[in-house]
Amino acid sequence: MNHNLDRFSGLKLSQLSGAERCSLMKLAIRSLAMKHRAGQTLGSPDETRNYLCLRLAEYRNEVFGALFLDNLCRIITIRELFQGTVNSASVHPRVVVQQAMEANAAAIVFFHNHPSGVAEPSRADEMITRRLKEALALVDVRVLDHFVVSAGESVSFAERGLL
Repeated sequence: MNHNLDRFSGLKLSQLSGAERCSLMKLAIRSLAMKHRAGQTLGSPDETRNYLCLRLAEYRNEVFGALFLDNLCRIITIRELFQGTVNSASVHPRVVVQQAMEANAAAIVFFHNHPSGVAEPSRADEMITRRLKEALALVDVRVLDHFVVSAGESVSFAERGLL
């Protein structure tokens, strides 16, 4: 008996019904969520990117959130902090700092979605990330990354050298 058998390796999306695709997506989200639950060490950037893309894929409005981490990059909690419109979300540094203090976070990874389907960070995205980083530095909380995600792609500020 082969314990490494991959029952899904030959699966093609075109062979699945809409309900099966939905079930597969829910399974993928649950699988990635297990790696992104409280107490787990933050995995690779790709795992986090995939989790966030799946988590935010169906959102029709912008949502801004954060993964709050301890000193060892273990997840304390994941929170969606601000809800917006189809093309923006107001982000308030005071609230982010309050949430970081409440969680007793040592580090943060921000995320937000672009419902437009284009994950390219805007100038406003870069400015708010800079403001948040400055505000959090005052209370010794490090900003490790900021992911901008859409249904089909994502951009990491850290990988782009924007942090």
